[in-house]
Amino acid sequence: MDSRFVPQPFARWYLPGAIASLLIMALGCVGLAVHLGTDPAQLPLDERALFEAEPRWVLAASAIGFVVGAAGALLLVLRRRAAERLLLLSLAAMLVWIVGMFATPDFRDLLSESQIAAVLVVLAITWTIYWFARHSRQRGWLR
Repeated sequence: MDSRFVPQPFARWYLPGAIASLLIMALGCVGLAVHLGTDPAQLPLDERALFEAEPRWVLAASAIGFVVGAAGALLLVLRRRAAERLLLLSLAAMLVWIVGMFATPDFRDLLSESQIAAVLVVLAITWTIYWFARHSRQRGWLR
C-alpha cells in the first residue's frame, strides 16, 4: 500500500483549515443571498444588463455550488467523510456555473476582466477546499 494513504496522526492545522473553508463558503452564500435580494431597477445600467443577462440555470448552479459547499465545509469541521462527496458536488456545480457563464454569449460579453478573474479565483478556492477534504480522508482524519 502507498504510504500516502496510510492513516496519519491528526494534524494541528486541520481544524483552522476546516474553519477557514467554512467561512469562505459561508461568504459565498452571503454573496449569493445579496445577489438574489438585489433589485435590478436600483442598479446602474451596465450592471443591470449583466444581472438580466444571467440565465437562471447558471444562477442555480452557483447556488448549488455555494450552499452544498457550505454544508460540505461544515462536515469538514465536524470531521465527517460525507464532506468529500459534498465538496466534489460543489466543485462540479461551480464548473457548470463557469461553463454556463462563458457559454452564454449575452452574459459573457458583459463580463469585465476583473469579474472573470474573480470567478476563476472562486473556482480555484473551491478546488482547494475539495482537495483539502480528499487529503483529509486519505489521511484518515475523517470518520
